[in-house]
Amino acid sequence: MLVTPSRPTPYEIKPVSDIDDQESLRFQMSVIEFYGKDPKMDGRDPARVVWDALSESLVYYYPYAGRLVEGEKRKLSVECSGEGVLFVEGDADVSLEEFGDALHPPFPCWERLLIHVPGSDGVIGCPLLFIQVDQCSKIRLGPTTPILVEASYSV
Repeated sequence: MLVTPSRPTPYEIKPVSDIDDQESLRFQMSVIEFYGKDPKMDGRDPARVVWDALSESLVYYYPYAGRLVEGEKRKLSVECSGEGVLFVEGDADVSLEEFGDALHPPFPCWERLLIHVPGSDGVIGCPLLFIQVDQCSKIRLGPTTPILVEASYSV
């Protein structure tokens, strides 16, 4: 599903800096982050909370809701189109205890935790951000973004 900005955003083309527009940076990078359960969240759907917050955030960080496009001489730009970021709600069949005492890389079986969405693994014309919210005993967000966009438009 695509999360779009909660309000209209400008349509524009933003060039990616020459430093960030390198062939070697045209890949996606996955990050896994673990967050403890907040008692104030009892009775609230964590995925809905993240969805709503993301939709509101995209109003201000609207380039993330766009797509990378390739121009003359393969120069990359972000087409700020408001198409949205990819959002998946998953269900992790794993407990945080399986990761051991210290939650830091390398994580065992991390590749099995991230859901693969066909057509989302490219850089050109694909969503710039992929958020996955899973529930186990804690919430896990697994954002994926092309590394060059993260460097150009860090949140």
